[in-house]
Amino acid sequence: MFFSRKQRSPGETGSETESKPDLPISSSGESFTKEIKAVFHESSDLVMMSPRPGVTFIYFDMLIDKTMLNRDIMGQLGEEELTPDRLKEKLNVGNIELQNQVNPCVNSLLGGAVLIHLEGYSSVLEVNIPSGDSRSLSKPENESIVIGPQLGFNESLSTNISLVRRYLMNPNLCNKSITMGKQTHTAVSLLYIEGVASEQMVQTVTERISNIKIDGVLDSSLLMQLIEDNSLSIFPQLILTERPDRACSWLLNGKVVILVDGSSLVVGCPQSFVEFFQSMEDQNVKWQVASFFRILRFIAMLLSVFFTAIYVASLTFHYEIIPQPLLVPLSESRSRVPFPPIIEALLLEFIIELLREAGARLPTKVGQTMGIVGGIVIGTAAVQAGFTSNILIIIVALGALASFTTPSFMMGNVIRIIRFPIIILAGFWGFYGTMFAFCFLLIHLLRQTSLGSPFLAPFYPVRIRDWADSIFRLPLKYTSKRPYQARPLDSSKYDGDE
Repeated sequence: MFFSRKQRSPGETGSETESKPDLPISSSGESFTKEIKAVFHESSDLVMMSPRPGVTFIYFDMLIDKTMLNRDIMGQLGEEELTPDRLKEKLNVGNIELQNQVNPCVNSLLGGAVLIHLEGYSSVLEVNIPSGDSRSLSKPENESIVIGPQLGFNESLSTNISLVRRYLMNPNLCNKSITMGKQTHTAVSLLYIEGVASEQMVQTVTERISNIKIDGVLDSSLLMQLIEDNSLSIFPQLILTERPDRACSWLLNGKVVILVDGSSLVVGCPQSFVEFFQSMEDQNVKWQVASFFRILRFIAMLLSVFFTAIYVASLTFHYEIIPQPLLVPLSESRSRVPFPPIIEALLLEFIIELLREAGARLPTKVGQTMGIVGGIVIGTAAVQAGFTSNILIIIVALGALASFTTPSFMMGNVIRIIRFPIIILAGFWGFYGTMFAFCFLLIHLLRQTSLGSPFLAPFYPVRIRDWADSIFRLPLKYTSKRPYQARPLDSSKYDGDE
């Protein structure tokens, strides 16, 4: 069952590259090129060329900067006799290393390096000139704010790390690199602030990632699922963000941030349930405004999850709680509906989800138009045909609207899904079924952890000091302590604060 709890140890899964015997580099250029061709199965985009006798260049056509190759490398060869050391001194480009083994050369080629082999020498020059082709920096699409930075991560790991370092010009900002995936060899970086982040938390995250055995990791969201504590829970236990400022705020609170090459999303570890309903804009406005919108999001979450279920329970089992002025319009609106409330509600919720999913898969402008027009047309036709009532359309629309207030897209999906079993319980057992669902969800959340930290912190276990920045936010002078959930080594945000 997807709500059941399954604990896992840090070493439950693992990842390692298949160990292959490393071979020394042949002094013969022909033999060396044959070895490289065999490794890459004679791929058509693997270029091998000799700009002059005794000099062999090997690189992947689409992975290197051609301008730098022609201008800064080939243009510096000259006609004199070359040795690896002399050529290394002549080249003033990229990161140049001398390699004596084949395996490091293979990995370097895949990373955008050019190998230069000189006839008669058992070593090659590795010149890193990766192509700079990547998506330019743009506004975060899924975490847009009005007040605050308008810059988001892109798919380049080096660019994303530089964005974080631009915000945190701190020598204690550490970057621990790990390679994942037996087939993809994806670069993963763990960022944390030495002296602030807990050593135990850093070790836990490192072990979880290092021990994952998988062919490839193509996105941060996949990595997040692999390292979370309870993979059977429908609730995400870690948060993804595309905002550098939010990632830096996690680092300042003593958390660990995970970046994956090729992904524009980063993972923050650990996280609590209340953080899924916090926006980065909450830190940039007055505390009264931030508190209002945070409380509004929690009310909207409860409304989205339980509003339709309460309607079904009331009409099926508990007519007596409905006020008399409201009972008559309800009866009139349902007089032509041939279905019981549970079928009517499930049908309408299903149609809403169809419209939402279809709108998300279509191009942006078409999807927005289709969602609005489709909702109006289908809603009007359903009422006129007697398949549903006007009041239920209002309730379902309010529930759908409330679900959009959740800043986290992944938590928003969870809220949309858990509505369905709660409606079914309400249709069979009324308010008893609704209360059972509420208690079941609460107990489930109480039992969850995020990398070993309580998921419902700071409310369970109770830490009143951390309530100052939770469902509401107090003035900044009352939030001078870092949240205890990540167990930071330095709990104070301000100098001299004890």
